[in-house]
Amino acid sequence: MLILAAALGSLIGMVLGLTGAGGGILAVPALTLVLGWSMTQSAPVALLAVGAAAAVGAMSAHKKGLVRYRAAMLISICGMLVAPLGQHWAHLLPERWLTLIFSSVMIVVAVRLWHSVSAHTLSDDGVDTDLLRPRRIKVKTGRIVWNRTSFTTLSLIGVLTGLTTGLLGVGGGFIIVPALLRCSNITLDGIVATSLMVIALISSGAVISAWTGGHIDPSATAGLFIGGAMLGMLLGRLLTEHLPKQAVLRMLSVLIVVVSLAMLYSKVFVA
Repeated sequence: MLILAAALGSLIGMVLGLTGAGGGILAVPALTLVLGWSMTQSAPVALLAVGAAAAVGAMSAHKKGLVRYRAAMLISICGMLVAPLGQHWAHLLPERWLTLIFSSVMIVVAVRLWHSVSAHTLSDDGVDTDLLRPRRIKVKTGRIVWNRTSFTTLSLIGVLTGLTTGLLGVGGGFIIVPALLRCSNITLDGIVATSLMVIALISSGAVISAWTGGHIDPSATAGLFIGGAMLGMLLGRLLTEHLPKQAVLRMLSVLIVVVSLAMLYSKVFVA
């Protein structure tokens, strides 16, 4: 069981390192389906693992100058403010309803991720060549031009990310990456790096709240899962320079759908 936990954590961390998303949304199913934990038991441990792995990845991206810091801070602040509300709702809802909500969110995210990647056409230098629509975030040389539209859009992304982080125990990258793909022309490398920083910041706030509330299991299994995620992140960041990012994100979207259907079958229809 301990070796399995470490292996699962490594897989989650590698997915997060490659895509900036998906690690959190796969961590909870890994703990519930493979290790047999409940949703409420899995969520805070998954969040801690994903947050720790994201922090490792964000530090690596920082050295390359890929993180859009002001955008990450705005999304994180909004997310941290509403994450406790999501955690409160999580302990009020029955296990079956939490699983149903989680699986439904997974399917929606997978579909939007697939379409976002398809719509994000890249030139040779990795910059979106499509004309920006009036309501999109304006970007110049990879940096966001701040105005009312960009501030409001990023704030809303932060609120939605915080709610799902607290409610479902996920990092929120599966929201951040498709949203930034859709509303900006930041390069995929920049989006992944910014997502990792946001995940690390929002997860830290939610983990502190869960820890003080006594909702985190300090077992050896949880420790190995978290440690594996951090090692997997390092491997994922090494591989990301050698793999086509669009293909990786498409494979992630398919994997998310498969895992969501497995969760629905085992936890809702069979239980």
